[in-house]
Amino acid sequence: MGLLGQPLGYYDYLTFVALILLLAAVMGLFLFIMGLPGRIAIKRNHPHAEAVKIMGWMGFLAVVPWVHAFMWAFHDGMTVDIRRLPEDERDAIRKEIERLGGTVKEEYQSQTDETQKS
Repeated sequence: MGLLGQPLGYYDYLTFVALILLLAAVMGLFLFIMGLPGRIAIKRNHPHAEAVKIMGWMGFLAVVPWVHAFMWAFHDGMTVDIRRLPEDERDAIRKEIERLGGTVKEEYQSQTDETQKS
């Protein structure tokens, strides 16, 4: 057996093994990146984690849907919790803004904060 009229040697076989390992590594990286939005959404308890997962796998070839799924994985769902009253919702938003280190706007100040100012 030969390659271009030359017999195959040790380095030829080593090259074939290296190419196969490189191909397997690229395929593994490809699969890891495709499933990344779904794994992130599941880890963050996203309400639409399954949809993010499917969009990550199916949208990878077109790139734009995959990028959308990646951003969507970090975004909390637009779920309206009707169990909270408006004051409770305002307190939840205020606590979230404080947790993120932002400045709380006047509209989200609690009633106790407003009475302390006056």
